[in-house]
Amino acid sequence: MLVPRAAACGSVNQRTGDVMTGIRDRGRVLLAALVTAAALLAAMTTPAGATQAEYEQARALGLEAYTYGLPLLETNKTYQSQTSVNISNDDGYGPANTVNSVRQLNNPKSKAVVAPGANALSSIAWLDLRREPQVLHVPRVTGHDFVLALLDPYTNDLRNLGTVHATKPGDYVIAGPGQHSDPIPHRTHRIKVAYSRIWIIGSTQLKGSADLPAVHRIQDRYTLTPLSHWGQQNWHRPRPAHPRTTVKTFSLPGGLQFFDVLGQQLKRFPPPAADQPLLRRIKAVGIGPGMEPSHNTKLSADTLRGLRAAVTAGPKQVMSDAAAIYLADFPKHGGYLLGGFGSYGTNYKLRAVISMIGLGAFTSDQSMFAIALTDHALQPLSAETHYVMHLPAPPPVDEGWSVTVYTSQGFLVPNAINRYQFSEASKLTKNPDGSVDIFLQNTRPTGPGQAANWLPAPTSGGLEVMWRLLAPQPKAIGGILDGTGWQPPDIVPGA
Repeated sequence: MLVPRAAACGSVNQRTGDVMTGIRDRGRVLLAALVTAAALLAAMTTPAGATQAEYEQARALGLEAYTYGLPLLETNKTYQSQTSVNISNDDGYGPANTVNSVRQLNNPKSKAVVAPGANALSSIAWLDLRREPQVLHVPRVTGHDFVLALLDPYTNDLRNLGTVHATKPGDYVIAGPGQHSDPIPHRTHRIKVAYSRIWIIGSTQLKGSADLPAVHRIQDRYTLTPLSHWGQQNWHRPRPAHPRTTVKTFSLPGGLQFFDVLGQQLKRFPPPAADQPLLRRIKAVGIGPGMEPSHNTKLSADTLRGLRAAVTAGPKQVMSDAAAIYLADFPKHGGYLLGGFGSYGTNYKLRAVISMIGLGAFTSDQSMFAIALTDHALQPLSAETHYVMHLPAPPPVDEGWSVTVYTSQGFLVPNAINRYQFSEASKLTKNPDGSVDIFLQNTRPTGPGQAANWLPAPTSGGLEVMWRLLAPQPKAIGGILDGTGWQPPDIVPGA
């Protein structure tokens, strides 16, 4: 998961959410949250002298609303950035209702996404279904694993088309609100969605640089066609008269505007029924579908001040929640944040955390990930330390696994041998019992067996380790989430 993150665990999920949008230096900020969570919480208390009940209520409800609405605004920000150009730029950016594919191998210079995968290429599409349905063509794919995941504006993974679910090749009519009963052509398949904006995150397995032409041919056959033009021979989307090729970057709105934009998004993308209890609470301070607190003359000055304070405190609150989730997982997973996300229900805290560190995460049947920012003793991972990971047996998966080292900013590590990950295809030196030791360090190990199992680390600063499990085997991987099934290997300081 870890999503182009148009901006953070936003590549477009190279199967695990690499389209991650959020903070750029997740390791530094999350570790700071782990160390100073108490201080952060103290910093978010009401300022001296501000004892008004209205202020306190607005700040508390505003923080609830911030956590609830962050994924919606992160998704919208990513949409604005990735569709700010009207011609595909071969890096996942391009116009809506078009499949915009990443065409080049990820490397340390790849900055369009954070936590990019090194064994897949992404294909991104933003669907605007307000005018009519869009027809997604799923080609026959052989010799490569692939997925085309459909996410809603709230970051829920609604449907996965691809290898795991043995999707049949064909044409899939993605029908939005008001289009569910419209007639569709014979031999097409209808997919009903509840929103007029859908984010498709696709990923196609890449078997090294020599495999690029084959993957490009597969990507070229992922197509979108307006329903009114489906079946027309040689139809092509018109080329824009005025090409826009400069990508724009967008930031989350600050102050009261955060809640104004949230109100606009909630009106356009109506929340599910399960969210009504929270929506009733935050309505008391002027937040909700179609509401804009900055223009609400009925809200008191203290209420508005409390809402502004909530937006200021919001990022720290989410990072504090992230620290709590990380610490809760630590005893079960030896220092990893581990999961298959993409479906959250009313767990708004988890949804907000993932939107910040892994926007675009898939459900666990499709992929799972394990992220480590500390070693097995909760010490921050450091480039100055040599580490060993002892892997008794490979992860039980159907489509493969990988382990990648990143800088603390979430980018691949420059190194002389251009090695960024190990996977099921890597030729690793095994111990007599069949286990494998993987060495994480910034200098080449002296032993030949160790050198073959060396995963280069950054020369300075912190680092991040990520395991990707593609199509985990449900029976074999059983209790992975509660700590009783397969677990990623501890990261232990070596000699």
